[in-house]
Amino acid sequence: MSGDALGRLLVEHDSWLTVERGLAPNSLAAYRRDLRRYATFLAERGIEDPATIDEAVVRAYVDRLSAEPGANGAPRRAPASVARALVAVRSFHGFCVHEGLLDSDPSASVGAPRVPAGIPKALDEAEVEALLAAVDGDDPVALRDRALLELLYATGIRIGEAVGLSLADIDADSATLRVLGKGAKERVVPVGRIALDALDCYLAAGRPELVRAGRGRSGADTAVFLNTRGGRLSRQSCWAVVRRAGTRAGLGDRLHPHVLRHSAATHMLDHGADLRVVQELLGHASISTTQVYTKVSPTRLRAVYDAAHPRSRSTRPAGGGGTLSG
Repeated sequence: MSGDALGRLLVEHDSWLTVERGLAPNSLAAYRRDLRRYATFLAERGIEDPATIDEAVVRAYVDRLSAEPGANGAPRRAPASVARALVAVRSFHGFCVHEGLLDSDPSASVGAPRVPAGIPKALDEAEVEALLAAVDGDDPVALRDRALLELLYATGIRIGEAVGLSLADIDADSATLRVLGKGAKERVVPVGRIALDALDCYLAAGRPELVRAGRGRSGADTAVFLNTRGGRLSRQSCWAVVRRAGTRAGLGDRLHPHVLRHSAATHMLDHGADLRVVQELLGHASISTTQVYTKVSPTRLRAVYDAAHPRSRSTRPAGGGGTLSG
């Protein structure tokens, strides 16, 4: 292969991700970032021909990502970030083999760092109530923010899915939303009455003012959630809305972009929702992704055990003074 083969194949792989796999824009952007970093790593080693890349090179790249220090001296990237970067590398080399451009995949046997299966950090119901009540006023931005927060919690949709909503996606008669999720997969999710009421107030009294503020801006005539310039609200601005409300509610250190999504899933399961229903609501391709929400804290486990087990609170039999050990 010629010296520019690597760059050419990366461009072809990018087109394949877009056309053949139909990746969502955010996923496509993540693949591009990871593969640019990989290309820089290869260039540093003078590697221009993909045919010369072997398993040792890929393993050295993973080791570099895992060990690279951040500002505080700790590893800059979490294991999940390194694992995601390796997925992009495997996708590239797998594409090359599939297209008959290379004989073998040098990344096939390279293991990713173990990613801890942590429990998503959800707010409790009182904390969610405080966050939802943290938006003051009835000006257009307040109406928008209130509707946005209520909708995120009511439906469990992702921030990117919320800002991607268009007016035609709302069906008030059936109280549902049409949501375009990861991989351009469409699903229909129900919306609760409180969220619908907040959305109705925003669409009637808030959104028209934002439209007027940005006449002629692209997206203003179709997007549900608008910024103060009349354009479609961005993911970063949506997260800022959540962060501001959480800070007012005293939840600053409990916040993350999916906090309302995780809380909605956890609370539904706490109240007896079927796991398959929550999977469909969240748009998870595999139920194993949803099952992480079924992990409960030791405190909740104790409370449920005490309430459900017939001998949990029984008085010890007479003369029983022994210990659990022995």
